[in-house]
Amino acid sequence: MRIICIPRNLGHCCAKHRAQRLAATAALSCLVLQFGLSMTTARADDGPLGSFVALRAEELSEGWIALFDGQSLFGWTAASDANWRVDNGTIRVDGGEPGLLFTDSQFADYELSLEFRAAVGSNSGVFLHTPPRPTAPAVDCYELNIAPPENPFPTASFVGRQKSSAADVDDGQWHAFDVVLRGGQISVRLDGKLVLEYRDPQPLSRGHIGLQLNQGTVEFRSIRLKPLGYQRLLQAGSLGGWRVYPDKAAEFKVSDDAELWVRGGNGQLETEGEWADFILRTEVFVNGEGLNSGIFFRSIPGEFWQGYESQIQNAFRSARDEPVDCGTGGFYRRQDARWVAADDFTWFHKTLVVCDDQMATWVNGLQVSNWTDTRAANTNPRRGLRREAGTIVLQAHDPTTNLRFRNMAVAEISDRR
Repeated sequence: MRIICIPRNLGHCCAKHRAQRLAATAALSCLVLQFGLSMTTARADDGPLGSFVALRAEELSEGWIALFDGQSLFGWTAASDANWRVDNGTIRVDGGEPGLLFTDSQFADYELSLEFRAAVGSNSGVFLHTPPRPTAPAVDCYELNIAPPENPFPTASFVGRQKSSAADVDDGQWHAFDVVLRGGQISVRLDGKLVLEYRDPQPLSRGHIGLQLNQGTVEFRSIRLKPLGYQRLLQAGSLGGWRVYPDKAAEFKVSDDAELWVRGGNGQLETEGEWADFILRTEVFVNGEGLNSGIFFRSIPGEFWQGYESQIQNAFRSARDEPVDCGTGGFYRRQDARWVAADDFTWFHKTLVVCDDQMATWVNGLQVSNWTDTRAANTNPRRGLRREAGTIVLQAHDPTTNLRFRNMAVAEISDRR
């Protein structure tokens, strides 16, 4: 028998809904213990996400991605020698050198939702817009503290910046943070209640998200993020903002409901705008079995398929961790997708995060790639590291190409202050 994971709600849900979710999770854990069932077995026929943490359809449509897949620390790096690990679907730490476990990706404006449980008397925190090794929480990051009430900055406070109005939660139970960070304005909800609003007169523009070991035992789960500040790239009935190459065989057309059709090939459709560090989100429909396409970025303007390529290819061999031809979300000729999280003939969500020399892709909310370009600098990203801004290109690979795109948008990630 296989247990189906209970979906967890996102956003600023009320405390009642949080309590219901926590109770349901506890009840499910009891079933697992009573009957000796497994919640982590993944098979090729388990569906696109297997037993990884799944987001609901409405959450995906709103733009949420999972920063923690419930099974591994993929996409995270420890900045100190601490015993960070995955334990029963949580990220857990209880010993070692104090420091952060941080996302390899950096983000700008976003909503963040997570749950935490700290043993009584423990000291931890969630770091926002942080470098891997922050030195001054009042200057180089926003440290959302997890600490006892006698601490000068108890749980839900920003260390060195502002104390929260939260009640004492030093009880060893699960609690939830919901954070909205937009420019220098940050709001924090604890278990659904607004407990802190802070405005930074000198706002930090971007950074990693970090989980801290300071002292004691702490666990985290259901860590999800929704980027903000998107600019739409598709306009109803128009290819405005895009450059077409009429000498190529591909056909590109935008419907009255802003759905882009890509047929035939080869060919490419190129943005007039250019971006260096950014987040791109879109929905994709592959209308054929095992068709090949891709999204190129930091492309050399006006040149054909000369950029980094985030692959679109939903075929896999005997299991979804065996992608064909790099796999959707992989970086072509650089890093294969670790899991094929999408299917042909079904709309799927794709989010691409690019900052400095690091890039990652989420498919249907699951992070499937995480690559750092360590090559020598080169103006052509096919040959080396390109940090310069470039265009975004949609690929029409060959005469069999038949794809649709919708809800495509980009959010720029500004230079870090």
